[in-house]
Amino acid sequence: MNKKIKIAVIAVVAVLLLAMSFTAGCLVSVQTTSNNVYGPELIEQAWSYLFRDYVDKSKLDAKKLSQAAIKSIVETLDDPYTSYLDPETHRLSQSMFEGKFDGIGAQVGIRDKQPMIIAPIEDSPAAKAGIKAGDIILEIDGKPTTAMSLTQVVTLIRGTRGTPVTLLLQHQGETTPVRITVIRAEIKSASVRMEMREDIAIIRISEFSERTDQELKPLIEDINRKAKGIVLDLRSNPGGILQTVVQVTSHFIKEGVVVTVVDSEGRNTPSSVVADSVVTDLPMIVLVDNFSASGSEVLAGALRDHGRARLAGTRTFGKGSVNIVRQLKDGSGLVITIARWLTPNGTLIEGKGIMPDYELTLTGEDGILWALDFLKKGR
Repeated sequence: MNKKIKIAVIAVVAVLLLAMSFTAGCLVSVQTTSNNVYGPELIEQAWSYLFRDYVDKSKLDAKKLSQAAIKSIVETLDDPYTSYLDPETHRLSQSMFEGKFDGIGAQVGIRDKQPMIIAPIEDSPAAKAGIKAGDIILEIDGKPTTAMSLTQVVTLIRGTRGTPVTLLLQHQGETTPVRITVIRAEIKSASVRMEMREDIAIIRISEFSERTDQELKPLIEDINRKAKGIVLDLRSNPGGILQTVVQVTSHFIKEGVVVTVVDSEGRNTPSSVVADSVVTDLPMIVLVDNFSASGSEVLAGALRDHGRARLAGTRTFGKGSVNIVRQLKDGSGLVITIARWLTPNGTLIEGKGIMPDYELTLTGEDGILWALDFLKKGR
C-alpha cells in the first residue's frame, strides 16, 4: 500500500477511535443499571433527565411535550377510535351529540383507515357545497388526514360558524380529487323524521343524540293509531349515544336484551329494554347500508335477533366498539375504546358488519319504494 494512503487510513481510524472514545466516555458517565422498569416511572425519569440535562432549555415547553407524549402513546395503539384531544378540540367535541353544533353538517366515519363522509345532513352547508356520501377526506385545510383519528377529523372540520374550512375530497368512482371550501354554520338537525305513505309510516333516524328518544316517542304513539306497518330507515346513520340506542330499541321490542357490552376484563354487561316505553308491534322492515354504523348496527342487530324485523340493503359498516371520553386536568381529553359489544345472540360485528336478510342495490327513494312494496305484500 502506498505510504501516503497508509498514513491517511491510520489518521481516519485514529479520528474515529477518538470520537468513539469520547462518546463512550460521555455515555459511561451517565449510565444507570437497568431494572426493567416500564410505565409512568420510566416516563417520569426521561422527563426529569430532559429538563435537567438538555442543552437548549428554550425548547422545553412542558405543555407541548406533554401533549406530544400522550398523543404518541395513543397512536401506538393503532386504534382509529381511541385518540387524544387537545383542550380546544375536546371543548368542541362535547356538543357532538347534543343535536345542534357549529360545523358543515356532515356525518363522518372511518373505513380502511380512511376518513370519509357518511352522509351530509339535508340542506346543510356540506350538502349545498356538493359533498357526497362516500367521499374520502384526504386533507382538511391543507393537513393530510392519514395519521388522524376519527375524532380529530370531526373536530377539525367543525368550528366556529361563519368561518371557512377547505376539504380535499375523493368522490366515489372518480380518480381526481376535488377541493371544496365550505362556510361553517350552526347546524340544527332533528335526528328523527317521519312521513306517512298511505298507511305505512316511514321513520328516518339519522343519528342517536341526546334528543332522539324524545323526538321518537310521540311519533310511536301517533303511528300506533293510524299505521299498519313501519319502514325504519337507518341508512347512513353513524351511531351515537349507546343509552339512547337502548331507549329507541325499547319502542320496538317489549322485553329482552338489546346489546351486551364486553369490557377489557372479559366481563359481560347486558342492557335490556326500558320497561315503561311506548311500544309498537306493527310489521317492520329496516333499511341499512354500508354507512350504517355503531349505534344503528346495535338497533338493527337487536331487531333481527329478536325476530322483530328483517333487514334490507347492504352489509353494515362494522363498528362494534364502545368509546368513552375522559377529561384530563388541563382540559384536554382522551377518547378511549373501552369495550366491544355483541348483538343479543352473541354476535361480534367489529370489522365485519351485519349482512341484511335481503341484499339490495337500490338506494335513496328506490329503497323506500322496495320496502313499501315488501310490507304491502306481507312477506
